[in-house]
Amino acid sequence: MPEYDPSAAWQPRMTDAEATAEARRIIADAYQPAPQMPTAYRDTSPLPAYGSTPPVPQPDRRIVPGWAAGTAVAGIGVGATCVGIGCGIWLACQGFAAVTLTSVLFVTLPIAGVAGIVAAVGSALRSLRDVHTETHHHYAGPVRQETNSITAPAYGLIARNRNHLNT
Repeated sequence: MPEYDPSAAWQPRMTDAEATAEARRIIADAYQPAPQMPTAYRDTSPLPAYGSTPPVPQPDRRIVPGWAAGTAVAGIGVGATCVGIGCGIWLACQGFAAVTLTSVLFVTLPIAGVAGIVAAVGSALRSLRDVHTETHHHYAGPVRQETNSITAPAYGLIARNRNHLNT
């Protein structure tokens, strides 16, 4: 009994001449050079002009608030100070027998904490001083001021909003 060949059931058999011709065609297609296609294109035509206004330079000026710059400088100063003090203490303690880098770090940790607290308090005081601003509203004509309160209770694990406008 001949063995079952699953590919023979759905593929017709070629003659030797047909197989040779098909192999030559596949090899010729594989070694054929690829068609040349452009990979980039530059349009050199002039851009159309819209309107009569010439272009205006727009300088990039990023303004950083004073408190942010002060906090950043204070942070850099605190970090540099702590590293300097820590290195100084570490170098001074090199002569002692039982001093390790970990113990030096624990000695400088309170210094870094105090410096961080001082910087935070200074930043908070500076920002509190800048908070007080007076706003004057000058109106011409009749003025009607409305004060509406929106009550939005949300209770429980799964909350459903019930927004009520009290007028």
